[in-house]
Amino acid sequence: MVSKYMLDKMKSSSAIRKMFEEGKEMIAKVGEENVFDFSLGNPNVKPPEAVNKSVKEILDRYAAGDIHGYMNNSGYLDVRDKLAAYENRTKGTDLAQQDIIMTCGAAGGLNVLFRCLLNPGEEVLTFAPFFSEYRPYINNHNGVLNVVPANPPSFQPDLLAFKEMISENTKIVLINSPNNPTGVVYTEEAIVGIANIMKEKEAEYGHSIILVSDEPYREIVYIDQELPYILNYYDNSVVVYSYSKSLSLPGERIGYISVSPKIDEHDTLLDALNVANRILGFINANSLFQRVAAEVSGETVNVEFYKKNRDLLCGLFDELGVSYAKPDGTFYLFVQSPIEDEIAFCNKAKEFNLLIVPARGFGCPGYVRMAYCTSHDKVERSLGAIRRLFECYK
Repeated sequence: MVSKYMLDKMKSSSAIRKMFEEGKEMIAKVGEENVFDFSLGNPNVKPPEAVNKSVKEILDRYAAGDIHGYMNNSGYLDVRDKLAAYENRTKGTDLAQQDIIMTCGAAGGLNVLFRCLLNPGEEVLTFAPFFSEYRPYINNHNGVLNVVPANPPSFQPDLLAFKEMISENTKIVLINSPNNPTGVVYTEEAIVGIANIMKEKEAEYGHSIILVSDEPYREIVYIDQELPYILNYYDNSVVVYSYSKSLSLPGERIGYISVSPKIDEHDTLLDALNVANRILGFINANSLFQRVAAEVSGETVNVEFYKKNRDLLCGLFDELGVSYAKPDGTFYLFVQSPIEDEIAFCNKAKEFNLLIVPARGFGCPGYVRMAYCTSHDKVERSLGAIRRLFECYK
């Protein structure tokens, strides 16, 4: 009864989600306090108080009006006005209301965008390591994912390899910075390099190549520098944003797409995004949280909670002599496995009630990802188990 397509997808379903479910079973056996789950990037820091305040005020304000009804498939006009103004004020862009499309988080935004841009067989080119769900998202719309190999230890984009791999069939270049799973922030030099290569290839092939930046971790950064904003570097660009991490609201599914006013076929693309939001079944983004997003943009969770966890884990790995990518942002740590088969290493970790994710699905075998968005107490108590795990391979 279930389609072959879905049966295939179920076989290759996210290892992260499988491990998360495995963690629940482990908790039932040994107790939550004895399980150290670093599998799923589920924020543990509370949303800013401004979020709860905004929800209450909006519900009161619209008590006699319409807060739960339909609106334009791209979102409330006044919300999009406010978000365009916020982007212009903080990023130096020149966005208008119509350049903002409200979406069901970044995942919804990427699927809407791929539906609009990809013809069957066209290529999306990304850099390893990459968020593992990109592959099924692209497959959803009959695209082909190709991957520029990882560039350790910096994990900055390998521009020489990128230039060699970009082809006439490349429709989209997809980047993710701050990066899941490494936590690395792409440098301005890397962004400029990517943009210059793409401009050169557009001229060579005679068609648009769209640069898409997936930015759910934009505010979860530890470095004191401005992050490059791609709309200011490349005309044919789109940013996909989510409040899931910056405001700890993953379950509310709220985000938006920012489309460069200079993108080719600008008006046609905006119309297509509006239609895709509807026909993919999203219809529109969460009504209440569109209003909330417009009021609390600029608010963020307390990033120091994550930094404290990062520093504790990095200190242990430095002591143990374990190689890892020091995160500039996100709440992930990308650690080299002590053995070539990182899946076997992750299975060994379970003996110590540790749940960590093999990086094969991220396009980077030989590494593991640890999501440290858990309580500081839990991280502290995990250090002994982590130490014992790595000592098994000395």
